[in-house]
Amino acid sequence: MTWDTNIFIAEVFGTGFLILLGDGVVAGVLLAKSKAQNAGWIVITAAWAFAVFIGVVVAGPISGAHLNPAVTVGLAANGSLAWDMVPVYLAGEFVGAMIGAILVTIHYWDHFKETEDQGLKLAVFSTGPGIRNIPMNVVSEVIGTFVLVFVILTFGNNTGLAGLGPLTVALLVFVIGMSLGGTTGYAINPARDLGPRIIHAILPIPGKGQSDWAYSWVPVVGPIIGGVLAAVVYQAFWVGVMGL
Repeated sequence: MTWDTNIFIAEVFGTGFLILLGDGVVAGVLLAKSKAQNAGWIVITAAWAFAVFIGVVVAGPISGAHLNPAVTVGLAANGSLAWDMVPVYLAGEFVGAMIGAILVTIHYWDHFKETEDQGLKLAVFSTGPGIRNIPMNVVSEVIGTFVLVFVILTFGNNTGLAGLGPLTVALLVFVIGMSLGGTTGYAINPARDLGPRIIHAILPIPGKGQSDWAYSWVPVVGPIIGGVLAAVVYQAFWVGVMGL
């Protein structure tokens, strides 16, 4: 394994800001006595998109701002990233996600105490399906992440988007959330879900319930499958057939 401290730190900070602001908006919308309480799905999806924008701005110049193990594994499967660099990215992504979740917990501590619904508290940290049908929940995460990684790979073919990288990724995440997120809450990122779920499990959050470990593998496995499929399809058609 090749270790690159700069990439690790960049992914920690980028993913940390992503989760602080992304989980932060969920906390603001769901937790009791928040001024943003009940602001709704559009607020959540918009803020998550802007959170991605911030994460990419922070980490992009140093690490390329993967911020997502599905992106990292997809790029490695595509040949765009050496496999021995994957552990560096994954470590930064998961550490950053957990730090971001810790900061959200501190920031909204009084609101966690005022909230009775244990499910809402867990939803601040991790995703859950609207209808619990595990095979279809996996499919939903595969489709959402396929769109994410495939479109990211196509950005390099669009010279007109040069310099707009953070904004284009943010808009992509926004439309995925609005269009495909209603089924599972669109984790589309194993670190975004598993890292904060671990924090929910270990921190003494007032009145919390279980961390729903029975579902926890879905937003990890589904996005990884989606990311790899996107890389394979892109390589086969956009590179192999069209020669881009």
